[in-house]
Amino acid sequence: MQKRVRLPFFIGVAGGTASGKSLVTKKIIDRLETTAGKRKQVISIHLDSFYKELNEENLRKAEAGEYDFDHPEAFDFDYLIETLEKLDAGHSVQIPKYDPGLYARSGLITIQPADVIIVEGILVFYDDRIRDKFGMKLFVDTDADIRLARRVRRDVGQHNRPLSLVLQQYTRNVKPAFEEFCQPTKKWADVIIPRGGENDVAIDLLVQHIQDLLRTPRGSPDLEQDLARGASLEDTIESAKVAQAGRPH
Repeated sequence: MQKRVRLPFFIGVAGGTASGKSLVTKKIIDRLETTAGKRKQVISIHLDSFYKELNEENLRKAEAGEYDFDHPEAFDFDYLIETLEKLDAGHSVQIPKYDPGLYARSGLITIQPADVIIVEGILVFYDDRIRDKFGMKLFVDTDADIRLARRVRRDVGQHNRPLSLVLQQYTRNVKPAFEEFCQPTKKWADVIIPRGGENDVAIDLLVQHIQDLLRTPRGSPDLEQDLARGASLEDTIESAKVAQAGRPH
């Protein structure tokens, strides 16, 4: 008897700062839970939970907008892979809750094992140990000007940071780190999602594709074709997007 796709099924969602990764993740979870009638448990983990704890010197740098939160060295990838391995083995885990306003961890949250586990963050494809866990890899591709505008609104409005500090941090750290570390990981994506969470056509197609994968027996020719169909799925998304754009409004 053939086994179905091995659970948990890990999905990685990468992309630049304020590209819409969290919205894409939320919409995928909402649609999967709705269409599956909650038969599948779906959870998400954010890379921010795995920021390294700052010593006093680095905390002062962070408050001055000089600490590079977008550099790979800012993250504890060993901790993340250990967490994913435990979830993969069916164990519950505790991970830090990160407070961006304080640049610090603020307690722990318990994560239970699930059928589908989505990991989102700017550098979730950077470490090959983590990247290799993903059965599907998505890159959210949003215009740089839109991402900057969203980040300014978020950091100034939600985190009460001075505009000058936000812009300084963006030009000094965020933009260079995106170009050096995040953007190159786009090549690992199975599917690139333009316009992020606003692209409901792409998200609906992705959810259907994920459902098909979860229903397909492991080891079957259909599954092997599906797992190799990232480019084809992306072509389908692009075709649907063009067709939608051509409809009268």
